[in-house]
Amino acid sequence: MLIRPARPEDAAAVWSILEPVIRAGETYTLDSDMSEREALAYWFGPDKETFVAEDGGAIVGTYYIRPNQAGGGRHVCNCGYMTAAAAQGKGVARTMCEHSLAHAKACGFRAMQFNFVVSSNARAVKLWQTLGFATVGRLPAAFAHPVHGLVDALVMFRAL
Repeated sequence: MLIRPARPEDAAAVWSILEPVIRAGETYTLDSDMSEREALAYWFGPDKETFVAEDGGAIVGTYYIRPNQAGGGRHVCNCGYMTAAAAQGKGVARTMCEHSLAHAKACGFRAMQFNFVVSSNARAVKLWQTLGFATVGRLPAAFAHPVHGLVDALVMFRAL
């Protein structure tokens, strides 16, 4: 699997990954009815460095990295990851996270923080834990899940 910086011509493939995740409304705090233009503007925003994961020439995942805060919090980064439905369970998210950890360290970040991990997203929580992230905070009933109702959100952190 190859991880590389996203290019403008990747937008359609990235949208094909983002759209079902956004529409489901189960893991991200993005409006489930946001447009393709809005979603791509968010994912490729000027505050982010965006990457894609390729397998056999097909884009199977995407992630972004950005400073979590400005000023005195700029040494901690934040990332968002999405995997194509057909590629889930095949190590794509793990590979992207491992890449992001190495990239973050090379960029001089001292830590990585996930601000809002939906607690019902058990696969992601387990993966982040196996990659060394600790839950450092819990936001009770902070996410309105379309199936499970109000669920907690986790703040997860790892020093680099």
